[in-house]
Amino acid sequence: MTKKRLVLTFPPKLLDEPVTYHLIKDYDLMVNILRANVTPDEEGRLVIELSGERSAIDKGIKYLSGLGVKIQPVAQDVKWHKEKCDHCTACIPICPTQALFLDRKTMTVSFDNKKCIMCGLCIPVCPYKAIEILF
Repeated sequence: MTKKRLVLTFPPKLLDEPVTYHLIKDYDLMVNILRANVTPDEEGRLVIELSGERSAIDKGIKYLSGLGVKIQPVAQDVKWHKEKCDHCTACIPICPTQALFLDRKTMTVSFDNKKCIMCGLCIPVCPYKAIEILF
């Protein structure tokens, strides 16, 4: 089974359409909605994790593209500004997926964007504004 985390941006015409239903029913995918922001008559943004066979995920992504949904990997929406980080570790205990972690050998904070679910808990605790979520 393959997993893929994506940010989907929906045009206004699709906000009332059962898009996630079709991903589940027609493409046999598991859809985990990690974050959502929908503004009626404007746009919708979903951060999702798709799970299933690689070919089914590819077909589901092709379906979304055909509808006019803008698709990008989650990693493009999470920015860790290493140069701003003072390695104070305030973010470490708050991160539920351990995407932010301490390298014990170098005693520096590191970020694994593959583990990040864009929960945003790290944003208010970082005194150096080293983490940004473009959502």
